[in-house]
Amino acid sequence: MRYYYFFLLFTIFNSCQYFEKQVPSEKELLQKELKAINWKEVDEYPSFVDCDKLDEKIQRQQCFFDSLTQLIQEKLQLDTLSALYPELDTIEVKVTVFPNSKMQFEPQFPKDSVAYDTIKIDSILHARLINFPKVNPALKQGIPVKTQFILPVIIKVE
Repeated sequence: MRYYYFFLLFTIFNSCQYFEKQVPSEKELLQKELKAINWKEVDEYPSFVDCDKLDEKIQRQQCFFDSLTQLIQEKLQLDTLSALYPELDTIEVKVTVFPNSKMQFEPQFPKDSVAYDTIKIDSILHARLINFPKVNPALKQGIPVKTQFILPVIIKVE
């Protein structure tokens, strides 16, 4: 019986080591979490109020891009852009959606774009691409973030 108590006492003192767990430091946990996050993609894409009604993430994204392209095309049809530059059928527009829901548009021209006046086209785009409906910014981990993408905008000749 004496050996039993000795064995029990010995086990109790040694078992305390099993309960001591190494707690990772705050910096290690932060670094691990930051590595797990995919920084190249957002959790939710920007969207218009009408697109928020859709359930699927891909459908909301497609609704936003379709609606934005249609709005840009409608605003550019009001101008003489297609009459001034009949050879210009598509303009790529870099769209930036800021966390405060503001949008910025920058036309993207090819490097060898000497066939038309890029400054004039840029000024026409900045004058026409205003007063868009409210845009909900993209979300990453529940936080509004800035997003950028390039939309091809077809200029229709009527």
